[in-house]
Amino acid sequence: LSVTPAPWSNIMANPKFGAMVTEAGGGYCWSGNSQSNKLTPWSNDPVSDTIGEAIYIRDEDSGTFWTPTSLPIRELDPYRTRHGAGYSIFEHNSHAIEQELIAFVPVSGEQSTLGVESAPLRVQRLRLRNRSSRRRRLTVTAYSELIMGTTREETQPHVVTAWDTQSKVLLARNAYHPDYGHRMAFASSSPAPRSHGGDRTSFLGRNGSPSSPAAMRRKHLSNRCGAAIDACAALQVFVEIEPHGETEVTFVLGQTDGVDEARALVERFRDPAEVERALRETQAWWDKLLGTVEVETPILSVNFLLNRWLPYQTLSCRLWGRSAFYQSGGAFGFRDQLQDVMGMVYALPEITRAQILRAAAHQFPEGDVQHWWHEPSNAGVRTRISDDLLFLPYVVAHYIRVTGDATILDEEVPFLSGRLLEEDEHETYLPAEASTESGTIFEHCRRAIEKGCTRGPHDLPLIGAGDWNDGMNRVGIEGRGESVWLAWFAIDVLNQFAELCAQRKQSTLIQQYRARAKAYAQAIEAHAWDGEWYLRAFFDDGAPLGSHTSDEAKIDALPQSWSVLSGAGDPVRREQALQSLETHLVKRDDKMILLFTPAFDKTETDPGYIKGYLPGVRENGGQYTHAAIWSAMSFARAGHGTKAVDLLKMLNPVEHAREPQDVAKYKVEPYVVAADIYALENQVGRGGWTWYTGSASWMYRAWIEEVLGFQLRGNQLSLDPSIPTNWPGFTLRYRYGSTLYVLEVQNPGGVESGVLWLEFDGKRLRTKVLSLIDDGTEHHVVVRMGHAEKKVNLKGMG
Repeated sequence: LSVTPAPWSNIMANPKFGAMVTEAGGGYCWSGNSQSNKLTPWSNDPVSDTIGEAIYIRDEDSGTFWTPTSLPIRELDPYRTRHGAGYSIFEHNSHAIEQELIAFVPVSGEQSTLGVESAPLRVQRLRLRNRSSRRRRLTVTAYSELIMGTTREETQPHVVTAWDTQSKVLLARNAYHPDYGHRMAFASSSPAPRSHGGDRTSFLGRNGSPSSPAAMRRKHLSNRCGAAIDACAALQVFVEIEPHGETEVTFVLGQTDGVDEARALVERFRDPAEVERALRETQAWWDKLLGTVEVETPILSVNFLLNRWLPYQTLSCRLWGRSAFYQSGGAFGFRDQLQDVMGMVYALPEITRAQILRAAAHQFPEGDVQHWWHEPSNAGVRTRISDDLLFLPYVVAHYIRVTGDATILDEEVPFLSGRLLEEDEHETYLPAEASTESGTIFEHCRRAIEKGCTRGPHDLPLIGAGDWNDGMNRVGIEGRGESVWLAWFAIDVLNQFAELCAQRKQSTLIQQYRARAKAYAQAIEAHAWDGEWYLRAFFDDGAPLGSHTSDEAKIDALPQSWSVLSGAGDPVRREQALQSLETHLVKRDDKMILLFTPAFDKTETDPGYIKGYLPGVRENGGQYTHAAIWSAMSFARAGHGTKAVDLLKMLNPVEHAREPQDVAKYKVEPYVVAADIYALENQVGRGGWTWYTGSASWMYRAWIEEVLGFQLRGNQLSLDPSIPTNWPGFTLRYRYGSTLYVLEVQNPGGVESGVLWLEFDGKRLRTKVLSLIDDGTEHHVVVRMGHAEKKVNLKGMG
């Protein structure tokens, strides 16, 4: 860890509560909304890793005090940090005391529509072992600076602390919070605290800091709470440990709707057995979820990601937390979380369904949607961004195709009411008002398609205030600019939704959608082929973006990859487009796949705020991992399994941290996906922000669906791999209800694609599709890859 200043972190969350923790013990907690209802302070300073919470241990005989984590007090003795699914463990041995601190946010599967029961709190359990030859008298003090909103500067005058003598719980409330003013934060400990403090100034002292708080030089905490003070939650517990003895202290911090609920939770978690049970249930819940699909490939780093970290990153951070060290967003993005849940459809389809319904409720009757919104107020922005709305039918089609649950199309969801944008407005922030009009999910999707399938001067969709790349918000600022990528995406949406229309016998819509898709494809081939690759867009004045004639951004990855992913590109041209993508955008020596090149820097054209990024940073010509994964997927879809795996391996964070020099270059967590990697001079290969990126779900799908070929269609399962020729095969385990299917893929001929036959429990099948049954047993399936020999018709010969 000494070679990188960036704090490696973990996101622990459930649907009600979340916590982030760094390897040094920093981080913060939130309830409900990680941006607008922070309980403790959030910091994104990777150098200092600012501390707003800490646990202190003090020897009552010598007065020496320290922390079991490396911040805020770092000792010379070593520290070890281990991050797991739903928990983090910190270990330290100093002053003849072994210290083990485990932090987690409880999750279990006992109830609720998602199979998730969750307590709105974070648990910290500190175990102390006395390795000296004398009795030790210690105090353990937990300190948390209280925010109860967005920032301390904004909320400090309004946070009131109080001490509940009945339950020995410190309470705090910000009655002026517009959304959470009725909620009560609470902090307590087991054993019950000997003293407490609700005054941050008293705890730290004048000009004090968490590394040397004044309270650690006093016998007791201040016991001061109330209004008009700088709020904190501090609790101090006294323990005695015999030689070679052991004890444990537990601290909880949470937020509820009232005092009675807080008291009940505190009473529950004061029982050490309950804490242990909650920890084991949390670990078991995550193990079960992450064990739905397990793989064993020839690449160990891939197994680590697919079996644990990618789905964990998606659920804990993107869907529940919506926060991380580099961004505390809190909001739902219309297109963002819809894409995230596409990767959860195998392990937790309920959350995919729920997000579809949530997103539909943020669509206006005209068909456009909120680009993002904050819950619980649901206020958000109405924009002219052109691709958001089309992700609703796109994800609905994916959900139905995988689960077979077409009943979602008949779910009634109200629209959102809001004023239309003025002609000169590109976006506006609106309070949420439910419309009196509602419609089925099918109707929501139909309106999205009607609104989103526009037509510009080249018969391509208008780019609006940005398509997938929000930073290109001025390409079509005057309303005439067009997006080539959006045309490919719209083709895929139209064709997929036409299949759903066929199931509902909507013949008119089928004809309309397929005709539009064909027209878009013809327009692309007529106007957007640049000779060796497809253009990215057209500016308002008709000038091309992403052309060999462009000064900058000559080639963009998106239209090349989606010419394949849409299934609509001319077969010869899309192969040439992939070759151009590989030649110009794949930087193997740096393990990067660029979004486009060269970066915007001095061009006289104005593509938008993307030029505000330094050349080679984030969307401006760096690796934007989301798009890089689409590039790899397109090679797999085209049958180039060797290249696809080569590219995906380059995107694997583990592969960026195998050697100390790699870690020093990459600088960020090697176990979760980074949203971007710099191509900036002197910073090439440095990771950007991590955790909070939709790349995690897409990378999971790229491996599971495109490379390993896992194709689930209701209760029908087939495998259509696209793998390297040097792979002898792989194993995939899929838990279908209470039944385990073990699929052994064999590749004796060293082919990239093609399946010869399936064997089910020792019997050869006549079909290559497996009908799944949930009989509570284990089944073994052998999938033999290869190419069938062509039969020659000898009739009439010789």
